Amino acid sequence: MRIWFDGALRDADSARVSVFDHGLTVGDGVFETLKAEQGRAFALTRHLERLVTSARGLGLPAPDIDEVRRGCAAVLEANPMAFGRLRITYTGGDSPLGSDRGDAGTTLVIALAEATRRSDTASAVTVPWTRNERGALTGLKATSYGENVIALARAREQGASEALFGNTVGALCEGSGSNVFVVIDGELHTPPLTSGCLPGITRALTVSWTGAEETDLPLDVLERADEIFLTSSLRDIQAVTRIDGRQLAAVPGPVTAKAMRVFAERTAADFDPR
Repeated sequence: MRIWFDGALRDADSARVSVFDHGLTVGDGVFETLKAEQGRAFALTRHLERLVTSARGLGLPAPDIDEVRRGCAAVLEANPMAFGRLRITYTGGDSPLGSDRGDAGTTLVIALAEATRRSDTASAVTVPWTRNERGALTGLKATSYGENVIALARAREQGASEALFGNTVGALCEGSGSNVFVVIDGELHTPPLTSGCLPGITRALTVSWTGAEETDLPLDVLERADEIFLTSSLRDIQAVTRIDGRQLAAVPGPVTAKAMRVFAERTAADFDPR
C-alpha cells in the first residue's frame, strides 16, 4: 500500500505521523472520505471544497488543493482496485501537548483502502446523546469523532449498522456517518443544515436531484415515516428497513427506489458533479 504523506508517495510502513501531531493529541484536524471506483474519486471537487471550508472553520490554514489533487491521483494510481475508500486527513501538525497549536506546519495524509459495496438496506437505532447545533464544530468534517465511535458501538450492540442523533431541541439531525431522509405522505424530507447535521456531499446531490425538502423534523418522525433512507459517500442511498425495532418494508420503498435510480443514473453520467 502506498500513501501520500509529507508531499510524496511512501510505503505504508514508512508513513508515520509524529506522536505530537495535533490531530492525534487533541483531534485538531479535518478529513474527507470519498468513494473510489476504478481509479477515480467520486465528487472530488465538492469534497475538496468542503475540506477547505472545514479547515478554515477549525482555524487551520487552507490546504494546498493542487497538492491534494496530486496526492489523490498518485494514491489512486499506485493502489489499483475496483472499489475503495479514499481518505484525506489534514491536521494541525506537530504541536505542544495541549490545545495550543505549534508552528511546525500542517500534516496531510491521503490513503486508500479496499471497501465493500453497501447493501441496498440497513437497520438503525436512535441514541440518547445529542448533536449540538450551535457547537464550534457544527457543520465541519472534523477528526474529533469520539461521539460517533460511541454511538456506532451502541448501534452494533443492538444489531444495527447506523446510529441516528437528535439535536438539543429534539429535532432529527443525522447519523454517526450519514445524513437521513424520510418520506411522509409521499413527500421526501431531510433535516436542514441548521439542525446541526453535516453538509454531506451525497446529501446535497440527493436534494438537488430529487427535489427533497429541507424541513425541521421532530426526532419522533422516525416512528411514523413511510420510508427512511441514509446517504453518505460509500452508502450512496441506502434504505432503512428497521428503526428502533420498528419494521419497515423489507425492500426500498417507491420514493427511495426512485431516488436510488436517479442517483445511480446521474453519477454514471458525471463522476465529478459540481
